[in-house]
Amino acid sequence: MPARDGLACRLGRSGPPGVPWVAGTVTSDQVLATGQSIAALQQPTGAIGWPDGHADPWNHTECAMALTVCGLTGPARRAYQWLARTQRADGSWPKRTEGTVIADAAAESNQVAYPAVGVWHELLVTGDEEFAAAMWPMVRRAITFVLGLRTPRGEFRWQRYPDGRPADFALLAGCSSIHQSLRCAIALAGHVGSQQPEWELAADQLAHVICCHPEAFADKSRFSMDWYYPVLGGAVRGEAARRRLRSRWDEFVEPGVGVRCVSDEPWATGAETCELVLALDAIGDRETAAGLYATIQHLRAGDGAYWTGWQFVNQAHFPNERSSWTAAAMVLAADALSSTTNGAGLFRAAGPGSHETRSGTGADAGRVAPADPAACGCTPTLTST
Repeated sequence: MPARDGLACRLGRSGPPGVPWVAGTVTSDQVLATGQSIAALQQPTGAIGWPDGHADPWNHTECAMALTVCGLTGPARRAYQWLARTQRADGSWPKRTEGTVIADAAAESNQVAYPAVGVWHELLVTGDEEFAAAMWPMVRRAITFVLGLRTPRGEFRWQRYPDGRPADFALLAGCSSIHQSLRCAIALAGHVGSQQPEWELAADQLAHVICCHPEAFADKSRFSMDWYYPVLGGAVRGEAARRRLRSRWDEFVEPGVGVRCVSDEPWATGAETCELVLALDAIGDRETAAGLYATIQHLRAGDGAYWTGWQFVNQAHFPNERSSWTAAAMVLAADALSSTTNGAGLFRAAGPGSHETRSGTGADAGRVAPADPAACGCTPTLTST
């Protein structure tokens, strides 16, 4: 494993106020450098892409959020302007854009939903009411598109193909992300005075399906995202969340390295590790979260960017790239751990909605009752699976 770049020195707050820092791990100057590494990747169009240059709305939005946390308002707003400008008439974005060319015209449900998280986060951090009002129509159209991929039971199909056909399966990690997106969209709707009760019922039913209907989702259980995303996205909380994370911890968490992307490969990734940090913070286990965050700093490069992952058998970065979304996840995790900005609690707040009923005790603690029992064949009581 490569040595850390100077993190053995005394670490504390330094640099601009309002930028996160994590005592003993990263300074605010270092977090700002990470934000600047993201801004350096922004294309003239405003898009923030993958190492190969293509952009998708989910990772792009996460990068915009990280820019805002670092106080880089100009690049962040250009990122949101790109979203507003490239949204299609049906409310979606292409799953893959290369420059100004649509390379894959399909639209993934979780990708289309995620800008709602970014817009709500921007409002929380900056308090910019004019921005929220301007972005609200974009968010409303996006959520309307995503709701068109909802099944009668309550999960969301993975994507809509270019010819209009919906996929015939749903993904657990994707639907868990959609759950958080719906919660943020609902909060934004309330803020601008446009209540959306049907969105609330959709989010509550989705939380129930995630908690209690594993048969609703394609089997992607070798991916760590399927393990922690139900917690990260807020559908699973309380004792059920703690039990879920304990259940496969040793399978996915490599001591001293980080979180595996998949259970059967010796490859730990920065983004998955930081997302688990956020999930742990969301359920109150900040000590474990902070330790894991410190562990993954071996991926930090000298300019503040982060390598995507580490192959710990070959002892090499894999893939051999530094990615914008990994840097963004590092910034968001630092903010959550330090509670620096008003958006630091974004993932903690992704939990129960106003209409949602959860069990508070026993083996079912944190589980969700169905919002629409007839839709999934459940009784309106809490049950475990």
